[in-house]
Amino acid sequence: MDLVGLRQLVEKVVQGLGSHTHRELDELCPQLGLPPLPAEGSKSKRLDACLADLQEESLAGVTQRLLGSDRVFLGRADRVALEDALWAARPVVEIPGRVRRDLARSVDILTLVYRPDRFMRLLEQWWVLEEPFEAFMGPSPNGLRALIDQHVFRNPGDWSTEELFEQLGAFEAGHARFGRFLEGLVAPATVPDVPTQDRIVEAINALLGQAGARLVQTDLRDGYPYFQLVHTGSGLGRSPKNLIFASSTKPDIRFRSAVDNDIEVLQGLDQVLYYDRPIGPEGVRWCDLQQWWQDATGTTDVEAAKMALYNRLLACLPDEKDSPQVHLFRLYHHIHGPHVRHLPALLPEVWLHWDHKTVKKRGVEALLRHRMDFLMLLPGGRRLVLEVDGRHHYADGKAYADTVSGDRDLKLRGYEVFRFGSTELSDPDRARPLLQGFFADLFDRYDVDIPSAPQT
Repeated sequence: MDLVGLRQLVEKVVQGLGSHTHRELDELCPQLGLPPLPAEGSKSKRLDACLADLQEESLAGVTQRLLGSDRVFLGRADRVALEDALWAARPVVEIPGRVRRDLARSVDILTLVYRPDRFMRLLEQWWVLEEPFEAFMGPSPNGLRALIDQHVFRNPGDWSTEELFEQLGAFEAGHARFGRFLEGLVAPATVPDVPTQDRIVEAINALLGQAGARLVQTDLRDGYPYFQLVHTGSGLGRSPKNLIFASSTKPDIRFRSAVDNDIEVLQGLDQVLYYDRPIGPEGVRWCDLQQWWQDATGTTDVEAAKMALYNRLLACLPDEKDSPQVHLFRLYHHIHGPHVRHLPALLPEVWLHWDHKTVKKRGVEALLRHRMDFLMLLPGGRRLVLEVDGRHHYADGKAYADTVSGDRDLKLRGYEVFRFGSTELSDPDRARPLLQGFFADLFDRYDVDIPSAPQT
């Protein structure tokens, strides 16, 4: 994150709060996460003193509150600048300029503009269509909004998709803004027609593969598909459909609809967990998992639900003394404390393959790795596998070969695999600094933000 640039943007907006009264500022600044205002001085001097006390670690939180406040006036250009600065520190799927231009050339603008009014609302959401003076003097006949009306809506074909993107600044925009714009182009709010949605998605995905990305369907509401831009990495092109975990024995599964890949797990929550919700752009966080658990169990007590879910996941792990898997699970939660709520959930005993026949009966065609020790679903469609190896993994030549083969299979499917030796985790006191450094480096590599408490 460009903290210097973000501070300048925040200071510009906060200094513009001088239109409020002193009393209003005393109420508003704490709501925005700003430091306390001094009791004396002019509004300008009080705000300057407040900004001087604003710490770097609080900038992101203040920015988020400024964007969400209905008591702060933000010009369109300022809002876009704040959004871009904030998003720059978050996980993002990068689409290079050349791919963007090729993509624009491949999609007919007449297909994109299914309904002019809906398309204009999309443009207003993500781009700056007016010059600052137009807010006071009215729209300019030569402004971008007027040009779009003339060359895109009233005279279809004047502009190509490439020319429109050029005028919007889409080729130079930040990756996060461009990605959100792509998702908006195929959203039902813009294109309320499924065949047209599918045509646009197909055309876009034909080019996105060059950037290791893809639009994948993550939800279906009111009969319309919703799409999300994800990183495909080594070829992973789909959002997870079935997340079955926390079971040490083979789940009892049947298909309710083989055509729709609609499965039913016949065991109770005490034997296996089946997370059946759409997995969005943030992956699966502990807060997502806890909300699902509360709904599945009918629990309204948040603290009780949190402990019950934690204990349920812990119960599926090996129960022998000094189990390295147990140490890994406990230490992940102890290290991150209350912040774990907004971090990726550490899902234990996740089923990768399911076969109604045993390995012995299936023979040489058996799928050998049925479960993963731990799975983390990160933002941007990334899937991380954490495995704990016992001595048998290396003492037995066949077991080692199966392990290596399984890793190759996972990586070809787009997973990242990280292995720990059981001796590394056998002592929790020695394992703690190891895991603390590992998760810090892991989250830094994959741009996962560890939340910080707001400044008080």
